[in-house]
Amino acid sequence: MWVIPAGGSEPEETKMTHQTLTLDQLKGQPLEKVLQEVADRKSIVTVLLPDGREVVIESKPLLKPLPKLEGRVPEGWKDAIYGRG
Repeated sequence: MWVIPAGGSEPEETKMTHQTLTLDQLKGQPLEKVLQEVADRKSIVTVLLPDGREVVIESKPLLKPLPKLEGRVPEGWKDAIYGRG
């Protein structure tokens, strides 16, 4: 579809490429294809509209699940903290 330059010194999993395109350059491309490529390439695409405004399309990185911690919350903890008045 379009060429997104590679480079930089960020680790591969956090590296995001940035491309600026005009609306004319994207015309004729199915929206699904554009979004899939942004997600697959982990990229940021800024689309320049004819009136000068910009729209940014950015893939959201997948976050690792939070660790499950051992322990417990004592009964009445909330009343002990917020019950004072």
